[in-house]
Amino acid sequence: MVQYSSRLDDSFAALSDATRRGVIEQLWREDASITELAERFQMTLTGMKKHVSVLEQAGLITTEKVGRVRTCRLGQGALDEEWAWLERYRRMWTARFDALDQVVEELKRKESDDGRKK
Repeated sequence: MVQYSSRLDDSFAALSDATRRGVIEQLWREDASITELAERFQMTLTGMKKHVSVLEQAGLITTEKVGRVRTCRLGQGALDEEWAWLERYRRMWTARFDALDQVVEELKRKESDDGRKK
């Protein structure tokens, strides 16, 4: 089996964890230090550093160290590629469900017409 990793694989793997999704939501509102994130999520600094590292490796956030403080922020264009991928499938499924709705309506119409003929 061929194993490779794409940006989408890394992103969705990173987002599979509830804490990391929470970090993304927090950073959507405002930048935060790793210490602030650790306190907000009631976890150790080491634990939060691991979560931040996964998000950073996936390209979802960036960090910058100024003095002793490492500040986290959403990466440039964070989630743009992921959103585009999801949107492509949303459009496909919407089209399929619309087509199914048409089939169901046509069957209802035929059933109704057949009922009147009897």
